Amino acid sequence: MNGNTCSSTRFVCVKDKSGSNPSNRVVPRECLSSLFVDRGFFDPIKTVEFYYFMGVMEMLAKAPKGTRDILPDEIHKWYYVEEKFREIANRFGYKEIRIPVFEHTELFERGVGDTTDIVQKEMYTFNDKGGRSITLRPEGTAGVVRSYIQNGMSSWAQPVKLFYDITAYRYENVQKGRYREFHQFGVELFGAAHPGADVEVISLLHLFFKELGIKNLALNINSIGCPTCREKYNQKLKEFLGTKLDNLCHTCKERYDRNPMRILDCKDDSCKQMVVNAPALLDHICEDCAKHFERVKSKLTAMDIPFSIDKGIVRGLDYYTRTVFEFVSENIGSQGTVCGGGRYDGLIEACGGTPTPGIGFGLGVERLLLEMDNQKIEIPAPKSPDIFIGFVGEQAEELAESLTLKLRAAGISCDKDIMARSVRAQMKYANKINSRFIIILGDNEVESGKVELKDMTTGETKDINIDTIVDRLLKYKIGN
Repeated sequence: MNGNTCSSTRFVCVKDKSGSNPSNRVVPRECLSSLFVDRGFFDPIKTVEFYYFMGVMEMLAKAPKGTRDILPDEIHKWYYVEEKFREIANRFGYKEIRIPVFEHTELFERGVGDTTDIVQKEMYTFNDKGGRSITLRPEGTAGVVRSYIQNGMSSWAQPVKLFYDITAYRYENVQKGRYREFHQFGVELFGAAHPGADVEVISLLHLFFKELGIKNLALNINSIGCPTCREKYNQKLKEFLGTKLDNLCHTCKERYDRNPMRILDCKDDSCKQMVVNAPALLDHICEDCAKHFERVKSKLTAMDIPFSIDKGIVRGLDYYTRTVFEFVSENIGSQGTVCGGGRYDGLIEACGGTPTPGIGFGLGVERLLLEMDNQKIEIPAPKSPDIFIGFVGEQAEELAESLTLKLRAAGISCDKDIMARSVRAQMKYANKINSRFIIILGDNEVESGKVELKDMTTGETKDINIDTIVDRLLKYKIGN
């Protein structure tokens, strides 16, 4: 086969010799088999530079795998849940915090755990120009903990109650509702070891889901004890797994000595089979952890928040202690866990701060919206413009521009043509954007100072003074 090729590109330019008039054509590389070349149907004719150009052009017009655009026709759904979450969090006394998109890699290795799937397989890590290892945040808690320590929040009035709305990044298998860049709501409560803190965080989620109208979400809880409990439990778990090592994945074989609990959270099918009958940590927690868990259960019962005990919940992050929980969808076609969280009493100390208890959760917004869509929950549609101003002629255009600014300054949503369209095309556009009112300005309206105001909902028209249009529309907006 003659000619240059580039194995890194998905498309090649070839010459089709099969017909009477040979022609060039761009085809997927996988179609360019040696069989076709040998038979003379195709012959590569372009250079490596051309192949590279085709690959670059493809990348320019396509978002990276695992990312997506949130388009104007769906952004109102995001606004709705974001505002609802912010409002609920404020009701519970939580204040918003905004943290960097990237942190030093060591923070996640220490905070999330270097034996977790997130750290071992999923983080986006790179060296910056100063040679420092930097990682895009895979979750929110570690960054908020770093901020708590750095900004001396231990001296603030306790407990410190924070919430956030962030993007996060994990190199995961892409599926419905799961992306490599994703959005996450979260809260973190620092300084309270009392079981009431656990229940407050869970009740915030319970109320949030209720006010969104989401049904059939099961709250599952568990206790994974404290470090003392886990040290004893790990020995029992290693005894159970000792005869099964050959059937575990390579990663879990490494975890066996360092952190055997992480094997319980492995996503590999063979590993899942090996731990089906593993001893439950809940059956081996110490007396203090057992009392804590009993009080959490009694408080949830007193608040009429239904729950079930799931001994299999261990969560995928090393920092969790004692109470862990998940809200799981029971609806057919949903993606299982909608939200999860738990207590992390040793995390701040592990990251260099003074020993401080903490508890929180992370809620994937994509999963949340998918669940709402599956349950056919209606989200209020975005508001259309209050008025569209059409015009014909230069004087009318200048008046339209002046009037548009006055209306917008008064808090009225207003639009006008900026594409030099005909009046007919302007009205067609006004209909497409569902403008409530329409006026059309021309020489007569400029001279007389009067204009016809049309209500597009009722079809009613009124002749009004142009100078009074702001007041009229303000009264319409407040319902008078």
